[in-house]
Amino acid sequence: MKLQSRQTVVITGAASGFGLEFSLQAARRGLNVVMSDVQDDALQAAAQRVREAGAAVLTHRADIADSAAVQALRDETLARFGTPHLLFNNAGVAHGGLIWEHTEADWDWVLGVNLRGVAHGVRLFTPLMLKAAAQDPSYEGHIVNTASMAGLVCAPNMGVYNVTKHAVVALTETLQQDLCLVTDQVRASVLCPYFVPTGISHSHRNRPQALRSQEAPTQSQLIAQAMSEKAVSSGKVSAADVAQATFEAIEARAFYIYSHPNALAPVQTRMEDILQHRNPSDPFRDRPEIGERLRAALRGPASR
Repeated sequence: MKLQSRQTVVITGAASGFGLEFSLQAARRGLNVVMSDVQDDALQAAAQRVREAGAAVLTHRADIADSAAVQALRDETLARFGTPHLLFNNAGVAHGGLIWEHTEADWDWVLGVNLRGVAHGVRLFTPLMLKAAAQDPSYEGHIVNTASMAGLVCAPNMGVYNVTKHAVVALTETLQQDLCLVTDQVRASVLCPYFVPTGISHSHRNRPQALRSQEAPTQSQLIAQAMSEKAVSSGKVSAADVAQATFEAIEARAFYIYSHPNALAPVQTRMEDILQHRNPSDPFRDRPEIGERLRAALRGPASR
C-alpha cells in the first residue's frame, strides 16, 4: 500500500504501547489519526503528543468489547475524516494462569477485548473500505490486527490469552483470504509481537468493575502475572521499533509482522509436531530450569 499525506488511520488501544507508537508514526507520515482507548485521561495526553507531531487528531473513548462503542467510533470517524485507509485493531489485555482456573468473568473480559473487539472492528470498518474501493480505483485500504507470538504457539500457564490470540491470527488469515476473493485494493496483516515493553502487563487497571473476579488470584495466576511483568519489562525491542516495522510491512504488502523474526523456532517446532503427528513438545526444552521452577511452584504446598 502506498501511504500518502492526509489519509486517515483508526487506532484502538491508542493511549500507550503499540497504539501510541502507531499514532506517532502515522503523524510523521502526514496521516489524520483517530485515536481510541478505554482510559480517557491517558488518551488525551497521548493525543496531545500526536498533535504536536503534526497530525489532525480525533479522540474517542471506547471499550471495544462493546459493539455500540465501536460503531460510534466508526460514525465519528466518517463524520470527521470520511472512510479511513488504515485500521489498527490493536487494543488488548493480558491474563494468565492455568486454563481451568479462569472465572467466567475472566473469560468474558479477555474474549471481549482481545477477540470480539477485533471482530467488531473488522465487521464495522471493512464494508466502508470495500465501498470506497468500489467507488475509487485509486483507493487502498489496510487492516492490521494485533495478535501475539502467543497466537502461534501454546505456552503453558497463559490460558485465555493464548486462546484469544490464536483466534485473532485465524480471524486475520481468513480476513485476508476473503478480501482476496472480492478486491485487490484492501489487504490485511497480523502483528505477532514477542516480549516488548508496553503497558499490557498492567491491563487489569482498566478491567470493568462488572467483570472483575470476586475470587482471589490463584497461585498460577500470580505466577503468570509476575512472569509477564518480568518478560515484558526486559524486552530489548521497543514499541517504536515495532510500529516502524509495521508501517514498513503495510507498504510492502506483507501479511505476517514479527517484532522478533529470529525467535520463530518454537513456531517451527509446533508446526512440525502437527505435521509429524507428535505430542506437543516440551516448551522448556531449551530452558529446563524455568520449567522445573514453574512445576515446583504449582505443585508445592502453596498451590493447594
